Amino acid sequence: MFSNLINKQLNADAPGNAAADASTTVDTADVSTATTNVPVQTAHDDFDWNVDRRNVISYSNEEREKYDKVYDNTFVQLNDGELIQGTVVGLTKTDVVLNIGFKSDGLISLNEFRDLQNLKIGDEVEVMVVDKEDRQGHLNLSRRQARITRAWERIVEVHKTGEVITGTVTSKTKGGLIVDVFGMETFLPGSQIDVKPVTDYDQFVGKTMEFKVVKINETIKNAVVSHKALIESDIEAQRAEIMSKLEKGQVLEGTVKNITDFGAFMDLGGLDGLLYITDISWGRISHPSEILKMDQKINVVVLDFDDEKKRISLGLKQLTPHPWDVLGENIVEGNVVKGKVVNIEDYGAFLEIQPGVEGLVHVSEITWANTPINAKEFFKLGDEHEAKIVTLDKESRKMSLSIKQLSADPWNDIETKFAEGSRHTGLVKNITNYGVFVELAAGIGGMIHISDLSWLKRFNHPGEYTKVGSNIDVVILGIDKENRKLQLGHKQLEEDPWNTLQDTFAIGSLHEGTVSRRDDKGATVQLPYGLEGFAPNRHLAKEDGKSIGADETAQFMVIEFDRNEKRIVVSHTRIWEQGKVEEAEAVKKEARVEADKTKKAVKNIQSKVEKATLGDLGVLADLKKKMEGGESSEETKAE
Repeated sequence: MFSNLINKQLNADAPGNAAADASTTVDTADVSTATTNVPVQTAHDDFDWNVDRRNVISYSNEEREKYDKVYDNTFVQLNDGELIQGTVVGLTKTDVVLNIGFKSDGLISLNEFRDLQNLKIGDEVEVMVVDKEDRQGHLNLSRRQARITRAWERIVEVHKTGEVITGTVTSKTKGGLIVDVFGMETFLPGSQIDVKPVTDYDQFVGKTMEFKVVKINETIKNAVVSHKALIESDIEAQRAEIMSKLEKGQVLEGTVKNITDFGAFMDLGGLDGLLYITDISWGRISHPSEILKMDQKINVVVLDFDDEKKRISLGLKQLTPHPWDVLGENIVEGNVVKGKVVNIEDYGAFLEIQPGVEGLVHVSEITWANTPINAKEFFKLGDEHEAKIVTLDKESRKMSLSIKQLSADPWNDIETKFAEGSRHTGLVKNITNYGVFVELAAGIGGMIHISDLSWLKRFNHPGEYTKVGSNIDVVILGIDKENRKLQLGHKQLEEDPWNTLQDTFAIGSLHEGTVSRRDDKGATVQLPYGLEGFAPNRHLAKEDGKSIGADETAQFMVIEFDRNEKRIVVSHTRIWEQGKVEEAEAVKKEARVEADKTKKAVKNIQSKVEKATLGDLGVLADLKKKMEGGESSEETKAE
C-alpha cells in the first residue's frame, strides 16, 4: 500500500509549489520511518489511504487501467528472429539508426540498404531482431535477414503455385549460376539454363531472366530455379498446336538442329522431327553431313507421326521423283554403263549407275574363270567400273550387271590355247588345304591337287610348297569345258623317279637318314635323293635301349618299298637285331664244321686198321671200346 501511495502522489496532477514539494518529501520520509514502527493492527483500520495530506483523491480503477495501458504500450515486447517495422531516425556515413519502439534504437550497416538509393529519415523498413541485447547491451537488427526470410516465404509460395518469377544472375559458380530472387540467392544449374547445351556461362551474368522454382530444401533454405522449364513449357504448347494440325504428306520448313550417324533432327518451330539417313537422298550416303549442314533450313515432308510418343518421321528425298521412274534412255538391257561401287557383299557388289539407281554384279559375273572369287578383294568402295546390263526390271527396281561379258568367253576355244599335255606358267591365286588354284589367263584357271605338287615329298598343306602371288609351271592334265575347270599338274613336268629308285632302295638295303619330324606314331626320315621314309616307333630303338630323336642321323634299313603309294618304310632296330642273329648263326656253323672234321678223322683211322685174327679178338675188343669212347668225347667237344 505504501508503494501505491507513492505512485499516486508522484502521478497526481494537483498544483503545488516548491515548499509543498519539500513538505511532501519530508512527509514521505516520515511515513517511511513510521511504517517500520507500525504494528500489525491499529485502531484506525478504517483509515482511507487514498486521500493524501493535501486532501487529493487518486485515479479511479478505470482511469488507472487506462493510463497503465498507455504506459505499457510505450515499451514493445520483442523476440529474437521476429520481423518488425522500423523507422529511420538517423543516418551516418556507415550506419542507419532505426527506432522500432524498443527501449533503445538499433544500428544497421548502410551496406544492407544499397538497393534503396534514396533512403531518408522517416522511411519505414522491415527488419529482423537478431538479438534484443548483445554483450554490449545493444539492440542487434538486420534488414538483410529480414529480406531473406520474406524472400524464402515467397519462394516457397511460388514453388507451390508454379508461378513464374523474375531474377537477376549475379555470378557464376561451379556447375551453374547464382540468381538473386526476391533478394535471396538461388542456384541455376547449367543443364537448366536452356534446352540447348550451354558452355559459356559468363554471357548470362548480369542478365535479368524469368525462372521457375523447381526444387526447395526447407532444412537449409536452398532453392533451385530453372529457365529451361519455361522454354520447354512454351515448346510444349507450340508442339501441341503443331501436332493438332499435322497431316501425312504435309510439307514443312525445318531447321537442322543436330546431325547424327543415323540421321538429322529438324526443328519444325517448337517441335522436333527425325530425318532418317535413308530418307535424305535416293542415292546411298555414308553420313548425313554429306548433304546437310547445321542450322540449314530445308523443306521436308511428313512421312508419319505418333501423337502419344510425339515422334515425327520426315523425308527429303520424297520431294523429288524416284530415279527409277525417270531412267535415262541409255539404261536398257545390253548396253554398257559406268557405275561407282557403293556396297560390297560376299555375293557381289552394287554399282550406282545414277543416284538411286543401282545394279548388282554377282560374283559369277566378274570373270569367266570358275575359280572362287572374293568380291571384297576384287572391288573397293568408291571405285568405278564398266559393266553390261544383263537384266532390267523397272517394276521391282532391280538390275543385274556383268563385267565378264564385256569380253568374249575364252572357254570357247580352250582346246586350242590350252591343249592337254601343254605346258604353261601361271599365277597362284588361292591356296586351300587340298590344292593350289592357278590363273593361266584372264578367266582361265585350274587347280593343282596337293598330291600333284611333288613326286618325292608329301606336304601337309600346299602352303609349304608355294605362296599366293608366286608363279608356278604347270602341265594341262585334263579339260572340263562344261564345268569350266582345268586339271593341272606340277610334278608331271618331270618323269616319275620312283621307277628308277626301286632298285636303289631295295628291301634290306641300308641308307643313312636324318629324322626330320617325330610324332606319336613314328618319325619321318630324310633319305638320299630327296626321298622321305617313315620309321615306326618300335623301329627307332637303339641297341643301348635308347631311341633315335629328332635331327639325329643314323643308319636305316629299307623294310618296305611301295612304288604305287610312294611309300618307304625303314628301320634302325632291324640292323642291330639282324647282326645278333647272324652272329649266333656263325657260332652254330663253326660248331658243325668241327664235328664234321672229327668224324672224318675217325673214319680214316678205322680204314687203316687191319682185320683182326681170332687170337686178337680180345685186343680188338678193347681197341674198339677205346675208339668208341674217344669218338663220343670228340662229339661232346663239337657239341
